[in-house]
Amino acid sequence: MRERRIGRQGGWVGLIVILLALVIVAMLAKDALKQYGLMPGAAPPMQAGSPGERARAPAASGLEAFDPGTVQVAPTAPMDRARGLEESVRQQASERAARSLDAGK
Repeated sequence: MRERRIGRQGGWVGLIVILLALVIVAMLAKDALKQYGLMPGAAPPMQAGSPGERARAPAASGLEAFDPGTVQVAPTAPMDRARGLEESVRQQASERAARSLDAGK
């Protein structure tokens, strides 16, 4: 009789273990998405040695008259980056189409 009750409880123990593992994976995924900037929250801090910071340093390249206003700033929102990528793909496709028409003449 006792073995029968323990055997029936084994399914509940397994279910609890699976749910616990799911909660751990969800917490890790949330942290990873925040670090990648794909989820609203704290943006990742800019590192001291980032390429943008090195380019803005006065003695970085020996150029004294570097104007950061002329450089186009990359979009930080994921949707803006996707729109920019979509536009560049469209532009490349139209250039390829124009080249293929010119090559066919």
